[in-house]
Amino acid sequence: MTSIFTDEGHLVPVTVIHAGPNFITQVKTEETDGYVAFQLGYTEKKEKHTTAALKGHFDKAGVNPLAKVAEFRTENGYGDKEVGDEVSVDIFEEGEFVDVTGTSKGKGFQGVVKRHGFGGVGMRTHGQHNRERAPGSIGAASYPARVFKGMRMAGRTGGKKVTTTNLRVQKIDAEKNLIFIKGAVPGPKGSYVLIEG
Repeated sequence: MTSIFTDEGHLVPVTVIHAGPNFITQVKTEETDGYVAFQLGYTEKKEKHTTAALKGHFDKAGVNPLAKVAEFRTENGYGDKEVGDEVSVDIFEEGEFVDVTGTSKGKGFQGVVKRHGFGGVGMRTHGQHNRERAPGSIGAASYPARVFKGMRMAGRTGGKKVTTTNLRVQKIDAEKNLIFIKGAVPGPKGSYVLIEG
């Protein structure tokens, strides 16, 4: 993240996303696929790292092999765009609100204090030993004699698909294909995200 100044002089925290160039690799229609959508590809990769099936898919679209491909459904159609056309950050406008989807940072196996915000069992005194970060009772006894599904316990944290909604597009740099989004987006630096308007 970084920050930029607005025209009014306010300092705004932003996340800078490199959003292009993207290429349309497939167009889906009601007649052929039963729904309307288009498929976007991003980041060129070496041909030797591409499977034969994907290579044929990209050759049909007339584009070089791409590392990431994502499909976007649309109700209003896709305008005058065709297979092989380039899509850049120009489709967004400053001040527009977007949803950003990414994979959150993985934090490994964590206890209940970090994972769910538990307060621990209590203080160190009164004969307790190493109980500050313990989960405490989980509520089961001879009845129901089992642990209910969904019980908040220690386990793998992060590394899941997360969507942050209603983030404001603060600024767009069309020359460098950069989009400045107010606030934080899911995932670590260098990860891939989907931006939907």
